[in-house]
Amino acid sequence: MIGIIGYGTYIPKYRIRTETIAKIWGEDPDRIEQGLGIIEKSVPDYDEDSVSMAIQAAENAKSNATEWSNIGAVFFGSESHPYAVKSSASIVAEALGITPNLVAADMEFACRAGTAGMVAIYGMVKGELIGAGMAIGSDTAQGRPADALEYSAGAGAAAFLIGKSRKVIAEILATYSVTTDTTDFWRREGIKYPSHGGRFTGEPAYFKHIQMALDGILNKTGYKIGDFQHVVFHQPNSKFPKAVAKRYGVTDDQLKYGLLVPYIGNTYSAATMIGLANILDNAKRGDLILHVSFGSGAGSDAFIYEVKHPNPPKFTTSYYLERKEYIDYSNYLKKKRMILK
Repeated sequence: MIGIIGYGTYIPKYRIRTETIAKIWGEDPDRIEQGLGIIEKSVPDYDEDSVSMAIQAAENAKSNATEWSNIGAVFFGSESHPYAVKSSASIVAEALGITPNLVAADMEFACRAGTAGMVAIYGMVKGELIGAGMAIGSDTAQGRPADALEYSAGAGAAAFLIGKSRKVIAEILATYSVTTDTTDFWRREGIKYPSHGGRFTGEPAYFKHIQMALDGILNKTGYKIGDFQHVVFHQPNSKFPKAVAKRYGVTDDQLKYGLLVPYIGNTYSAATMIGLANILDNAKRGDLILHVSFGSGAGSDAFIYEVKHPNPPKFTTSYYLERKEYIDYSNYLKKKRMILK
């Protein structure tokens, strides 16, 4: 079988509440919190970046890997790589001790970059170019102060080892991807904060691509929404994935483990991957999982998995969700390097 043979996550311990940010800007905390469906978000420490978080997530994946050999590729998805010209994937590969005989590449497709790596690794394993490969989604997301993104832009990482094994944690049954040129969210070279099209990011961007990928994979495989025990959609906020869920009849129980944005914010490239990891931490043998990502620009990747041999890592996603320390706005600015320490 080809599927997930190891996985792990990492979420910084610091959190800032939505109400803390809202009060700074004279906004109504209840209106913001209810509008976005975000209670608090994760904040990276001043010495944490997308690479350091990715390494920790990859080490956690190593701890529960059913096999750890013949790793022929590392694809690192992020929109916050610490270097404009210097590979992030090579740093992670070196830290894991799997260099030099592998292909390593940095990927960028907004919040879809991590799952794009999963599709690529799956194809390489299926085509027998490699025995196994690691796909990573990791971001320290940025939001301009007082912008709507400041309430949602979180930080976190997830790493998935995909390979061929008789004891996969979850078999990949199908994938389906869609892409169009839809400019809803962007950041030009040298610009610190991203720009977005406001409401335009919803209906012509997020909803259109999520639904195309979702319809495509269901039509391709013949599965129905009710067949899945677990569902995870990309989550820039709580409203968007819940709206898709309502359109398709996805229940709260199906979303239970995958919808984490209320507690850590939008972790961009890691968002659906962290949700998937939390699902796998709690899933039972035979459970079916539906996973649909989205990246501005714009596109979506959809996956169907069947859980075969559940094997949570040493440090589960719930460990990181529960390990938290709240900070005030001044400390938030320091950790985000918006003011001098």
